[in-house]
Amino acid sequence: MDKLQIMGGQQLNGTLRVSGAKNAALPILAATLLTSEPVQISKAPHLQDVTTMIELLVCLGADVMVDERMNVQVTAADLHNLKAPYELVKTMRASFLVLGPLLARYGRAEVSLPGGCAIGSRPVDQHLKGLQAMGAQIEVVDGYVNADAPKGLVGAEIYLDLVTVGGTENLMMAACLAHGQTRLHNAACEPEIIDLGNFLQAVGVEISGHGTSEIVINGSPSLGGGHFQVMPDRIEAGTYLIAAAITRGSIRLLDIQPGALGLILEKLQQAGAKISTGEDWITLDMQGRRPKAVDIETSPYPGFPTDMQAQFMALNAVAEGTSTIRETIFENRFMHVHEMKRLGANIELHGPSMAVVNGVDELKAAPVMATDLRASFSLVLAALAAQGTTVIDRIYHIDRGYETIEEKLQQLGADVRRVS
Repeated sequence: MDKLQIMGGQQLNGTLRVSGAKNAALPILAATLLTSEPVQISKAPHLQDVTTMIELLVCLGADVMVDERMNVQVTAADLHNLKAPYELVKTMRASFLVLGPLLARYGRAEVSLPGGCAIGSRPVDQHLKGLQAMGAQIEVVDGYVNADAPKGLVGAEIYLDLVTVGGTENLMMAACLAHGQTRLHNAACEPEIIDLGNFLQAVGVEISGHGTSEIVINGSPSLGGGHFQVMPDRIEAGTYLIAAAITRGSIRLLDIQPGALGLILEKLQQAGAKISTGEDWITLDMQGRRPKAVDIETSPYPGFPTDMQAQFMALNAVAEGTSTIRETIFENRFMHVHEMKRLGANIELHGPSMAVVNGVDELKAAPVMATDLRASFSLVLAALAAQGTTVIDRIYHIDRGYETIEEKLQQLGADVRRVS
């Protein structure tokens, strides 16, 4: 099993291109099942989760071609299998997003309940409730969701009880082939939702309001093909900005939409970073200064993203002052705390959703173990700031969400290598 070996204490400086967004690419790949026409997706990141989704599309009967630049062509002309097996869905929650497209196009689907994450229950009840409002008959049997709509789905007014990104995506896709109009209330507003909506428009869907809390979709009997470029990954961008900030260095990011980062940039400025932005670039410069502690409270977009919480905890661990971090989205998302403490971080947990971080002058290297995707990179960040050589085990978690991590860090001057 691969590990990362990091010699810390080096200031990171340099320029990076941001990869395509995993959290946009996965629902877009699932949405290719809505049409029998060929669809080309460019800038899909080369990640394990994307490979898993492609395997699932092939398993369902789609014809998928991938070139050396990760341009993906999907033709889902005639699917021979409407069952998404546990073996694939268990490794990645986003596999569950094939439920809406399969049910909308074929009138039935059998999809395993999802796995792929250790950060809490993240139930799919809102997905199912919305599909039932559109006329689907749903049973959960032996860990599988069996959904039927023999006469097709029907447009509906759907009120989501809570903001759910996956639920919003599944229902957006299901509504595309439903009879009549669907209106999603209390929809998620994340930039990745906007990207999915833009893709759906590109293949002929009449959709409006994506990026707001109310999305309106007029169903069509069939959809066309097209070409679409996946948006840049705002979480990857934020993570590398912190890599520079935690080492008191500087970075220039290219191929990024600065507006999508929102509060991430604001919090980095509060931490003392000098930030400049252009149409498709961001620069950060700590000017050699130690970061200042910043309070964080996660909330749905446009609030602070839960996927950046662990990275800011690493920054706060070496910052000047004391900070409070509140996690309101997922339970069980402080699993990185115990590993950070092994590196010398001073963190107190107050229940399952609040941590108080007292910044220390320096962290010290120690062997640590990754637990989930984003938490894993927070250990990389802490190791970059620590004195000595840290070995991080179980980094397959990182490979699920970050492309060529050691190469990108080496470009910035980090002493990091993959060892087995």
